[in-house]
Amino acid sequence: MKFIIRNANKNDMSQVLNLIKELAVFEKEPDAVEVTVTDLERDGFGSHPAFHCFVAEVNEKIEGLALVYNRYSTWKGRALHLEDLIVSDAMRGSGIGSALLDQVVKYGYHLGVKRITWEVLNWNEPAIIFYEKKGANIMRDWNVVHLNEKAIKNYISKL
Repeated sequence: MKFIIRNANKNDMSQVLNLIKELAVFEKEPDAVEVTVTDLERDGFGSHPAFHCFVAEVNEKIEGLALVYNRYSTWKGRALHLEDLIVSDAMRGSGIGSALLDQVVKYGYHLGVKRITWEVLNWNEPAIIFYEKKGANIMRDWNVVHLNEKAIKNYISKL
């Protein structure tokens, strides 16, 4: 099967959102996606893009994506965060995930980052095995901490 990996463009965001929603279902959070096509277009393609996105295209259909953004580590310096690497259910095992991760690592290397980080759910064993085979260190002793929108408002109200 032939696919191409390329930089996403604004016109891809509808298909990108479809994959994001597919991931939410896979991660047992089907109603968690709040971002819209308009948000993705504005935030990814304005004068100061908040993210960079790579897509995997098969027969003019986007079947995978990797969305990254810049971070800064107080210990290491410039870093890149891989927010999501998504391959459609129908295309898993096709090599798209490897090609997308390869592209992310090359991108980070060319940016001169000292680290590329991302999270993986502890029950997603196929992804954990995939990342470990690629040389990633799964840091199981760290916990991800989030303040959602409601928690942010609650926090602010108490200041």
